[in-house]
Amino acid sequence: MSEKKKYELEYLLKASPKVLYSLVSTPSGLSEWFADNVNVSKDDIYTFIWDGTEEEARLISNRNGECIKWQWLADEEDDEKTYFEFRVTTDPMTKLTLFYVTDFAEEDEIEEAKSLWESQINELKRIIGA
Repeated sequence: MSEKKKYELEYLLKASPKVLYSLVSTPSGLSEWFADNVNVSKDDIYTFIWDGTEEEARLISNRNGECIKWQWLADEEDDEKTYFEFRVTTDPMTKLTLFYVTDFAEEDEIEEAKSLWESQINELKRIIGA
């Protein structure tokens, strides 16, 4: 298996940082736009469900209101140093909300992965009315 490459996407969203962070960091918020359903266990394992398929990720960092990061358990088992992360910031000049997605993919799958994120973010924008 080839090494996965890191990439980052940036979006300008018309939403309050607090509302946006709740949509990207809570199981109920994530279930509105990211997955069909999201469950979390007491040991910080999130189960993301899409069309009946489950993928599990470990919460590895959560700076309330700013940044949340997970690692897929399959990548953890393969000893890969990958993760996916959502960051919410406010542009100091414009006061607009910036949303960053950091993820990893095989080099020949990055464009496809970015396209999938675009679709997910469009759903997020629909939910927040942006």
